[in-house]
This record gives sequence, C-alpha cells and structure tokens, in this order.
Amino acid sequence: MPTVAAASRTDAGLANELRSSLMRLARRLRQERTLDLSPTAMSVLGQLMRHGETTIGSLAAHERVKPPSMTRTVNCLEADGLVTRRPSETDGRQVLVAISEEGRARVLADRKRREAWLAQRLGDLTPEERAALRTVAPILDRLAGAE
Repeated sequence: MPTVAAASRTDAGLANELRSSLMRLARRLRQERTLDLSPTAMSVLGQLMRHGETTIGSLAAHERVKPPSMTRTVNCLEADGLVTRRPSETDGRQVLVAISEEGRARVLADRKRREAWLAQRLGDLTPEERAALRTVAPILDRLAGAE
C-alpha cells in the first residue's frame, strides 16, 4: 500500500488522500459536538451566525435542499428555541429567520469545545507542521467554495 506522500504525487492521488483525510477529521470533529442536531441544522445555525437573518429560500439554496425540507429544519430549530422568525417588512409573503440568543450561545459553546480539541491536537504537531497547515488552511477554504 503506497504512503500518503507517494499516493498524492498525482492530482487523482492527492484528491483521494485529501478526501479521505478531511472526512476523517470532519467525522472526529462531529464526535466532539455537544449539540444533538443534524448536519443541516448545524449548518443553518452557522450560516445565520455568519450572515445574519435571511429567508428560508436562501437557506435552502445554500444547503442545496428544497424549501419544504428547509421549512422542516427551521421548524425544529424554532421549536428548540434556536432560531426566531418574523415577517419580511418588504415582502409579506416572505419570512426572515434569525438565530436566537440561545442558539448563538449553544453554537459558540459547541464550537469552543471542538476548537479546544483541535487546538490540543495541533499542539502535538511540530512548529513546521503547524506552519504548513497555516499555509494550507486558506487553500482548503477556497476548495470548499467558502464565502
């Protein structure tokens, strides 16, 4: 079986190694979660924290789901007190969704726990490895299509 360094010499090999490594890291970070919510619900809360209130249609487009599915997600988040809804002032047909103070506090606590775990793991790396990750992080962000 080839090493990671050997397998990643080609673009296809690099793609395979990145996918595998990032999936393992994402899985491990999910295990550190304190909120018992679906990945979509967590993503919605993160989106609302980053960009503020928005419509259900906008959330659905961002998550690449149908508006009725997003409505169900928002209904669950609202029932848990994690988001609020209000009518749009400019379009009576639209509803704006915002993260509540309870939602913000819970997401921040959840992030803090996961970041503490990751910071501890980063502390096990050499200074050179941490420097390499500082260089790679913005590139991974671009690959992910982050805003």
